Amino acid sequence: MKKKVIVGLSGGVDSSVAALLLLEQGYEVEGLFMRNWDSNVNGDILGNNESPDEICTQEQDYIDATRVADKLGIKLHRTDFIKEYWDYVFEYFITEYKKGRTPNPDILCNKYIKFDKFLDHAINNLHADYIAMGHYAGVRFNNTTEQFEMLRAADQNKDQTYFLCQLNQKQLSKTLFPLQNLEKSEIRKLAKEHNLATADKKDSTGICFIGEREFTKFLQNYIPNQPGDIVDIHTQKIVGKHIGVMYYTIGQRKGLNLGGMDEPYYVAKKDIEQKIIYVAKASDESFLLSKSCEVNEINFTLDISKYVDDVNDFECSAKFRYRQKDQKVFLKKVDYKTYQVIFDNQVKAVTEGQEAVFYLNEICIGGGVINKVFN
Repeated sequence: MKKKVIVGLSGGVDSSVAALLLLEQGYEVEGLFMRNWDSNVNGDILGNNESPDEICTQEQDYIDATRVADKLGIKLHRTDFIKEYWDYVFEYFITEYKKGRTPNPDILCNKYIKFDKFLDHAINNLHADYIAMGHYAGVRFNNTTEQFEMLRAADQNKDQTYFLCQLNQKQLSKTLFPLQNLEKSEIRKLAKEHNLATADKKDSTGICFIGEREFTKFLQNYIPNQPGDIVDIHTQKIVGKHIGVMYYTIGQRKGLNLGGMDEPYYVAKKDIEQKIIYVAKASDESFLLSKSCEVNEINFTLDISKYVDDVNDFECSAKFRYRQKDQKVFLKKVDYKTYQVIFDNQVKAVTEGQEAVFYLNEICIGGGVINKVFN
C-alpha cells in the first residue's frame, strides 16, 4: 500500500517539484495550500500610496498551486492558520522589535505552523503518513544513534537548515525533503520539462506578511514612531535624527539619512530606553565584532548526548545569520536551555534576537535565540 504524503504547495517552483518527485518515487501525493495572513483579519493597515495588490500575493499563489496540482493530477486542499500565525509568530515578532531586537519569524513559522499545525492537520484530518515541503534540507535515520538527523542541502547557497533549527524528532520523523540533493538550476529544469506553471516564477523574498512593501512602513502600522537622536559613538555628537530605534538593526547603513558626512556610517549600538542610535564610520568595523554570545531557548533537533562526549562543553560550528560561512565555536552550558557560545575568531554583526544555529559537520543539531552579545 502506498504511503500518503501531504505536500505544502505554496505556489512556488520548489514545492511544485517536491510534489513531482514524490509522485515519481511512488507515493500517494496530495497538496495543501495554507494561508497564514489576512490583512483584514489581522488589522493590517495600508500605508500611504499602497494598494491591496502590493500587500499580498496569496491568491495568485493559490491559483498557481491549483494549476500545478491539476497538471500533476493530485488533489489540492486549502486551509487557514491565520489565528495561529498571529498568536505564535506575529505577536512575538512585534514584541521583540519593541525591545529593539531583530527576530526571525520564518524560524517561528516553521516551528509552530508548517511543522506543527500543518503537520497535525495533515496527519489527523487528511490521514497522511508524512508531510513534505520544498525546503532545501534533508532528513535521515541513523541506526546507530536511533535518531532522525536533519542534513544540509547539496546546494549550499540555498540550504535552509538555518530556518529549520527548531524542529524536533517527532517532526523530523514525519517529514520528507525531496529537494535535498538538487541544485536550484536542476529544479527549474525539471519544472520546465514537466510544463509546470511555476517553472519560471520568481522566488519569493522577505517575510510573507510584509510582501513587497518597505519594511519600516509596515512596522509603523504596529509600532508608533519614537523619534530620537543619532549620535557618533566616537565624538558623542548628535549627527542626525531617527524615527524609532526599533526600526534599525546593528550594522545597518541604508536609511540613516546622514547627509554631508565624509564617509558612510553604520548602526553600531542601540539604546532603546534613551531612544538613541549610535553610529560609527564604515572604515571602523570594530563595533560590529564580538567574541562570544549567550544563546537561550535552545532547541536540539536530536539527543545531543549521542553525538558529543560532554553536553555541557563541546565544540561545533555555528551560523549567526542565513548563508553565513560556518564559524567554529565552543558551547558551554549555563542552564537547561542556555549556552554561552565562544567564538574561535571574532565574528561580525552577531545580533540580539536573531538565531544562532549549530552544526556537527553536515548535521544541523539545533539553535536558539541570541540573548546577549559580548565584544
